[in-house]
Amino acid sequence: MAKLYCDMDKYGYQCELPISEAYNSAMKNLVREKFNQFGGKWEEFVFNAEYKLITTTDVKKIESDLLAYGYRFEPSAMSSSRERPEAYKDSNLHEENFSFEHQDAPTESKNADGLELCGVGDNVVTYSKTLSGRALYVRTIDKVLSCLEEVAPNTIAIVDDSGGTLTAPVLEKFSAVLCAGGTARSHLAILTREYNIPCLMNVKLKGIKDDDLLCLEVTAPSKNAEDYDQGREVVAKVWRQHDV
Repeated sequence: MAKLYCDMDKYGYQCELPISEAYNSAMKNLVREKFNQFGGKWEEFVFNAEYKLITTTDVKKIESDLLAYGYRFEPSAMSSSRERPEAYKDSNLHEENFSFEHQDAPTESKNADGLELCGVGDNVVTYSKTLSGRALYVRTIDKVLSCLEEVAPNTIAIVDDSGGTLTAPVLEKFSAVLCAGGTARSHLAILTREYNIPCLMNVKLKGIKDDDLLCLEVTAPSKNAEDYDQGREVVAKVWRQHDV
């Protein structure tokens, strides 16, 4: 569990987590403001006027301001750069002809509709119809920079950054996202839900290359908290499309 307390001396300290430091700083500013309004001695303010001048509404406003600035997402967002530091440097990861090869990915031969099953994932939001698009692996900062310049229409991004830090600058450019990690409650899942972008988390894929034409079963039930708690497998399928 992340430490939420301050571990330096009583005076002049700084909290370990930004959310704690931001909250404490806002509270200090509130106390200073109310004490200046009071205009009396500090002892009188603390023992007689503090609870009258500092209200529940004041404290709730500080909390709502912190949430509005996105502080609640900071620990999960920063997990990406901590877990995959190589992706945030000049990378030697060559993504040409790269593919995820998960051994437990279910596969089936091409069916009568020209669809070849090549993986599954946890659906974040249920949509009314399946979605098709071209695969694009986005795993390094170099690929993100190229996506800032141009992303082809109907691009399905395939990523392994469940925190969302790496792909956040270009996320809205994709028609859908497949993520090899995380759950439907991960930071990337929250972001795609907010952007209304179909997303499968914790995908198991095999043999998908850049520019493959994919079909995603985003009509499948979304995996909810109870499913995770009960260990139920609720998956959406990923097909490669071929000409019939």
